[in-house]
Amino acid sequence: MTGQAKLFHESWYRIADQRISLRPNVVVRRQVLRGEKWYVVQNPLSNQFYRLNPGTYEFVSRLSASRTVEEVWKEAQDRDPENAPGQGDIIELLAQLYHANLLHYNLPPNSEKLFERYKEKKQRILKANLKSIMFFRIPLFDPDALLQRLLRFIRLLISPVGVAVWCLVVVAGLKVAIENFPELRVQSQGIMAPSNLLFLYIGLVIVKTLHEFGHAFAVRRFGGEVHTMGVMFLIFSPLPYMDASSAWTFRNKWQRVFVGAAGMIFEVFVAACAIFVWVYTGPGVVHSLAYNMVFVASVSTVLFNINPLLRFDGYYILSDLLDLPNLHQHSARHLKYLVEHHAFGCKNCETPATTRREEVLFTTFGILSGIYRIFVFSMILLFVADQFLLAGMIMAVVCVVSWVLVPMVGILRYLGSSPRLYRTRTRAIAVCSATFAILFSFLFLLPFPNSFKAPGVLKSTDYVIAVNKASGQIAEVIATSGERVNSGDPLLRLTNEELELEIRESQAGLDEAHAQHRKAMHNQQADLDPIAGRIAFYEKRLRRLRQEQGDLIAKSDVRGIWVAPDLEDRIGMWISRGSPLGELINDDHFYFVSAVSQADVSELFAQGIRKAEVKLAGQASVPMVVTEYATIPMEQTHLPSVALGYAGGGDIAIDTRDAQGVKTSEPYYQVRASVQSDPEVALMHGRSGRIRFSLAPKPLAWQGWRKLRQLVQKRYQL
Repeated sequence: MTGQAKLFHESWYRIADQRISLRPNVVVRRQVLRGEKWYVVQNPLSNQFYRLNPGTYEFVSRLSASRTVEEVWKEAQDRDPENAPGQGDIIELLAQLYHANLLHYNLPPNSEKLFERYKEKKQRILKANLKSIMFFRIPLFDPDALLQRLLRFIRLLISPVGVAVWCLVVVAGLKVAIENFPELRVQSQGIMAPSNLLFLYIGLVIVKTLHEFGHAFAVRRFGGEVHTMGVMFLIFSPLPYMDASSAWTFRNKWQRVFVGAAGMIFEVFVAACAIFVWVYTGPGVVHSLAYNMVFVASVSTVLFNINPLLRFDGYYILSDLLDLPNLHQHSARHLKYLVEHHAFGCKNCETPATTRREEVLFTTFGILSGIYRIFVFSMILLFVADQFLLAGMIMAVVCVVSWVLVPMVGILRYLGSSPRLYRTRTRAIAVCSATFAILFSFLFLLPFPNSFKAPGVLKSTDYVIAVNKASGQIAEVIATSGERVNSGDPLLRLTNEELELEIRESQAGLDEAHAQHRKAMHNQQADLDPIAGRIAFYEKRLRRLRQEQGDLIAKSDVRGIWVAPDLEDRIGMWISRGSPLGELINDDHFYFVSAVSQADVSELFAQGIRKAEVKLAGQASVPMVVTEYATIPMEQTHLPSVALGYAGGGDIAIDTRDAQGVKTSEPYYQVRASVQSDPEVALMHGRSGRIRFSLAPKPLAWQGWRKLRQLVQKRYQL
């Protein structure tokens, strides 16, 4: 309880004359948190816990059936007025202890009330499970007797010897994983393949079972008890879980931290053992199962459980490291306090934060955990809907009801009947109404800039692909890439020894034919015609070969920028006649060709475009004005550049069967836009970028609704 509590409370008369005490079977343990003493009250029958500060425990410990609550409170005020709880604190405390079945009072209906509270507890658990439908829990058995029989093994496992074995195995497993990392990465590509899903789930069950026993072993090792193990339906998939709440009573903070981390520690050890099995077994059931256990234990589970924003292992570890138990509840109470105190003007509300540091921590954690929880649940919804559409739709409805409708009903009930607002109810209703009106106007009425983007590439209106006219081996690059050249300028030099030999052979044949022709003119005039034919053949062949020899110097056909960035790396390579060498680009005029998806093309044909601009990669801060654009009114399946698809680092899905990387998996529409040159922007043929089409402003709600419909239509064809 905080020192900011109000000393008197208007509902005090309801409990002032009650004679209440702690139940006889309650166990009390002392802890030290942030240098202060605290007392943990435990009901061993229900395994429920409650933490009290010294002033509050001093009051609770003096409660008895022979004294009224008011008498004990007055005595506490007389003994230590600075630390004694106020009446509001006591009312809240007794209500919580009452619902935890930690109180006893001598009234005839006490037994009946006990069963009523038990039923209320079951109803609260059921409601909590319904709200957390994706994390539904069913307790099955009490493992404490088994853990007692294994206590000698547990002590050996969690000991210096066990730590040494763990370090040795994990380091060796890490070494093996690094040595075989390429094979691990290749096999991970099929982790979600239908043929692997069964092995993945079996590996997940094995790893999670060992994870939960890791927590149970740690609790038992330090003297705690574990009375609940069962099945948790994580996204409708049954997985084991255990209740380690008795670790809350451990006085040593590092023991509680170890209990929180024990599951992940066991998983890392399992991953190290499984990596050896995977390496030393061939393809088969054992090999696949071992790999899936490595994947689950070393990647997905560790990263998921260590996140403190979800109420899993990382959350409890953070709470213990900060000495802030019930961090989630305190953050929620602090956020509620901020609203009630600053917005509603309530003077009798209190915050669980005792320092400025705690206020910042509670505020930050409460906001971040809420946002992250919505993000995780949204991703889970999409994942489930991808596999089972009907289950995803049911979960979406449940989430809308639990996240939207139920909170709205709760807020209305709170505004209408909460005793906290008895003096400021009008202001609270006005603030909530104004907030709702502002939020509604912001989402549904206020127009916001509306636009969509499409990837594309810059192309010259006049460019030529230079090819070699003769086969040969690249010997020298004369013109470097990016250099401006004129028509006829040499670009590169090729060599062809076979061509030289053919020229010499043809020249020798021609010389021989000329000698035979001179001889036949004196002695065998009848052979002149055939010899003349041979001379013509060799002369024609020599002209062709010498033309090819001249073509070994590749020259520019037009004036422009020579673009061939890979020629230097191709020196010494043989290239056949007609192979592309590079591009000659006229840099006077360019246009931008973009690929617009089917989800956005309706806006193009609706003629609602107000403005368009292009931003090139690397210079996105300098937009280029689009003077005009034209939409080609037919579906396209081949990209204007490989740079737009997955194969070239773009974000357009391509057909996996296309080796060129330009055939798209879905049709798109092509838009060609003329751009106005800017001296600050380097215009280069093939440079990628994005074109942005500005539409008429629309409220955010309608823009989001359109994006959601597009997402549903694209993913589920609805």
